[in-house]
Amino acid sequence: MRTAIIKRLGELAQLDDKIALITGDSGYSVVEPFIEKYPERCFNLGINEQAMASIAAGMALEGYKVYVYGIGNFPTLRCLEQIRNDICYHNLNVKILATGGGFAYGQLGMSHHATEEIAAMKPFENMRLYMPADPKEAVGALDVLYNYCGPGYIRLGRGHDEKIYKEGNKIDVTKAVKFFDSCDINIFASGTILAEAVKAVKELREKGIMTGLYSFPCVKPIDTETISHVAEKCRTIITLEEHSIIGGFGSSVAETVSGMEGRRAQVIRMGLEDKFTEVVGSQDYLRKCYGISSDSLVKRIENIYIKS
Repeated sequence: MRTAIIKRLGELAQLDDKIALITGDSGYSVVEPFIEKYPERCFNLGINEQAMASIAAGMALEGYKVYVYGIGNFPTLRCLEQIRNDICYHNLNVKILATGGGFAYGQLGMSHHATEEIAAMKPFENMRLYMPADPKEAVGALDVLYNYCGPGYIRLGRGHDEKIYKEGNKIDVTKAVKFFDSCDINIFASGTILAEAVKAVKELREKGIMTGLYSFPCVKPIDTETISHVAEKCRTIITLEEHSIIGGFGSSVAETVSGMEGRRAQVIRMGLEDKFTEVVGSQDYLRKCYGISSDSLVKRIENIYIKS
């Protein structure tokens, strides 16, 4: 996913000499192609994320379209005040690319887990937030944000992310993408965790439990039209995210549904509970530990189905 993003950014930079890339001593083996081709528009500012955000804001004020690249929560939570005051308050054309969303850097512990940054940045005016599930959604998000003159954020995987879509698939990343629909139970997933939902739905449908599935690449502004449409006709919506359930994707879905009148679906949020992770391990291992794996999703839906 991150390789696809940098490749696409290089293609855009060839057409637009105002595109610049800032890194924080990271991205080795990923951003080199961009550096080699556009050395005068790529800056490594070291481990100094607050300065990265402020310098990006200054460059944007001079007319540049700045992309800030970093690992996990470093280009977001470490410089949250600068994103708020310098970038969002002035509605500047700065895009943040964070690689290693969720538990992608699971072996490095909670300091490298990007599991709260959506909730932290969601209230900021003008900020648009994307959690793509695979390289196709990621490149789509980059293209949309390139044409948006304002702050944006794309949460990327670490690499080797599962490809959900076929090469010829055309999708609109500003809207929810429908894979299956159900008048009973629908899963709404955002981010690379969609791969777990795809596995779960396949298993459930083989068992005769016709579960629906939607991907939400864009978290803000979220596709309220699809949420409302599905909530009007089904019994249960389950949101799945590799992020805290407090203030994340699931919260946005719940807020939308709670504001509806009349009959609507119940919303069950699956994500990280109100606690820090206390174990380390691979992304797959941590997903299982914290109950957001495909197995956990299957069990949850089977219990709902049996009780009904």
